[in-house]
Amino acid sequence: MSTIPSHTIPAPRPDRITVVVETVALLGQVVLFDLRPQSGLLPAWQAGAHVDLFLGDGLVRQYSLCGDPARQDRYRLAVLLEPDSRGGSRAVHARVRPGARLATGAPRNLFPLRPGSGPVVLVGGGIGVTPLVAMAHALHDQGRDFVLHYVARDPVFAPLLRRTPFAERVRVHDRSQADAPRFDPSVVPAAHAGTAGLSVYVCGPPGLMEDVARAAGAAGVPPDAIHREAFSARPVAAGGAFEVLAARAGLRVAVGGDEPITTALARAGLRVPVSCEQGICGTCVVTMLEGEADHRDSYLTDDERTDQIALCCSRARSPLLVIDL
Repeated sequence: MSTIPSHTIPAPRPDRITVVVETVALLGQVVLFDLRPQSGLLPAWQAGAHVDLFLGDGLVRQYSLCGDPARQDRYRLAVLLEPDSRGGSRAVHARVRPGARLATGAPRNLFPLRPGSGPVVLVGGGIGVTPLVAMAHALHDQGRDFVLHYVARDPVFAPLLRRTPFAERVRVHDRSQADAPRFDPSVVPAAHAGTAGLSVYVCGPPGLMEDVARAAGAAGVPPDAIHREAFSARPVAAGGAFEVLAARAGLRVAVGGDEPITTALARAGLRVPVSCEQGICGTCVVTMLEGEADHRDSYLTDDERTDQIALCCSRARSPLLVIDL
């Protein structure tokens, strides 16, 4: 009986930064905390950036930086305790205590604030408001015209936003009351109708992002001025079975209808680095050599999907996918 060789694709290892938890505040189901360097300053970052947070036992999750980008003495993170957590948010809520030591990666930015001089509308839904808080700090420092709409059933960040230097530019849409009016996405471009150079940034549930993007587009905002970031992935439904050939490893595996490609590869001894497992972070993206993918990620652009695939969540439309592993 032959044995399957064990192949391991090395994970990209960003330099880990040891940090100390300085302050912790519990805002409903959200824990807000500041991380300070052991010495010196932290790497600089731009609004919209996130960091990998290493939580032990191989658990790594990405969280947006939600403080003031001008400050290099701390990173501020906010993490919602998800009822269906796969371990990340539970670990954060259990381990984040004043004085605790953690490790982060260097900041990375997949949702940058574009340069310009025109007005900016920011829309954050629930915990998705966090990268937009950092953007509001940056826009305020630049003297740019902007407004931040915060839409939430439990607007736990409202007291914090009222204490910021840009408080008068914040609009809180509190959905906690049964008779609260539904957020109208048409308010996003309405206040700047006809204004040249308007940009829109939205982060939150997929439905909110679609509504805001649709309303902005209908008001004449160009597609390349509408920016969004998925803070949670769409539910990934199962699909039919198919096969995957890892070309360099010479390994062909069957992928069941109810399992990710990464699971099937790991079962055969080929371990692919994964992090979010929801198609958001890009850790498991590889080059696709042959076949037709059923893309279910929120990370790749349409152009990138022509020859790349996120292995943690996407599937196949063809009987076989050939990937560059």
